[in-house]
Amino acid sequence: MTLEGKKVAILVADGFEQVEMTEPKRALDEAGATTVIVSPAEITVQGWRHFDKADTFDVDVPLRQAQADDFDALLLPGGVANPDQLRIKTEAVQFVKAFVASGKPIAVICHGPWTLIEADAVRGVKITSWPSLATDLRNAGADWVDAEVVVDQGVVSSRKPDDLPAFNRKMIETFADAKPAPVREKKRWPDT
Repeated sequence: MTLEGKKVAILVADGFEQVEMTEPKRALDEAGATTVIVSPAEITVQGWRHFDKADTFDVDVPLRQAQADDFDALLLPGGVANPDQLRIKTEAVQFVKAFVASGKPIAVICHGPWTLIEADAVRGVKITSWPSLATDLRNAGADWVDAEVVVDQGVVSSRKPDDLPAFNRKMIETFADAKPAPVREKKRWPDT
């Protein structure tokens, strides 16, 4: 399955679970997608391995400049600190809401659904997550299940890093069905 011509935003803040970003990103890249790290951290963003700092990654597009219209799909990695920061940032919530409003697919893992909850994007959606989010998701109107991977209404979800092989397969299948983002004209400024 190919994702040639697809552009995927990966929204992360400092503290994301590194493997939940790097493994899906690698799978998307290998399938032909163009992946773009979007973050409120404007230059580099810090990954974590559970409770320890891991690697830093270059931010491709600062969140303040990112437009959901420029992308075909969205990846929301987990880690506790990452979605906890994103869900209190108006720009991040609005970015996610724009994907939801346009019907573009979203892949989310572990604690990532916290950002979807804040964007009011889980009501009536069958979803899975790290088990500690079950009550939060149910209270937000989701149908939470304990499963390796769930796909419902364009949302692909998984619980933890052990689920990544199944998550990546379903993410690629779902993203392959997404319509391409329209090409936006670059603004031209008059000569001064």
